[in-house]
Amino acid sequence: MQVTPPQKDGKQLVLVGAGELAAIANEYFEYDSPYTVAAFAVEREYREADSYLGKPLIDLENLAEQYPPNQYDVFVAVPASQVNRLRKRLYEQVKQLGYLCATYISSYAFVWRNVEVGENCFIFEHNTVQPFVKIGNNVILWSGNHIGHQTVIKDHAFVTSHAVISGYCSIGEGCFVGVNSTFNDQTSLADWSIVGSGSLVNKALEDRESLYIGAPAKKVEGRSAFDIKL
Repeated sequence: MQVTPPQKDGKQLVLVGAGELAAIANEYFEYDSPYTVAAFAVEREYREADSYLGKPLIDLENLAEQYPPNQYDVFVAVPASQVNRLRKRLYEQVKQLGYLCATYISSYAFVWRNVEVGENCFIFEHNTVQPFVKIGNNVILWSGNHIGHQTVIKDHAFVTSHAVISGYCSIGEGCFVGVNSTFNDQTSLADWSIVGSGSLVNKALEDRESLYIGAPAKKVEGRSAFDIKL
């Protein structure tokens, strides 16, 4: 099915980032949201050109001067580098500048009416988000996930594709949930931790900044989540 571009309502957006995720975010915001993407911004030391995808690419340090927060919203579109610490830092930086951060929810996602979704979230197509779920700020749900009722996903988390997170679960701040992983009811993942692809979580995983893999998922001793390159 081909997506029909929506009616635009004059909302202007700057994307922070100039890599693969920023290109994807540009596509979705342009063709499935009220926003028009005006420009991209990256930190000065990483800017290698004056444009990206045919739009201005500016220094993040000059963002508020060139695209003031009373006229533009922002979306931080960077990957899960440093186990989402980079995403957190840039999100907090633009919030300190006074920006409203846009949230994108695909028109092909199912998000129940009383789900709470924070700022700077990106919910791709074919996600199912059931009643009473709470999603914090700066959360990414890639395509095809199931988020069960009464689950809480805290700020800065990144859930990759086809994860099943059952009811009454808790996904900690900054966590990374691998492809095809499964969380049984009433399980949890401690802050800044990683669950590897295809893992089964059947209990509370309580150690922060840890790597868990397997079925059932077990902590990999002697390795921090920050040892893993995402």
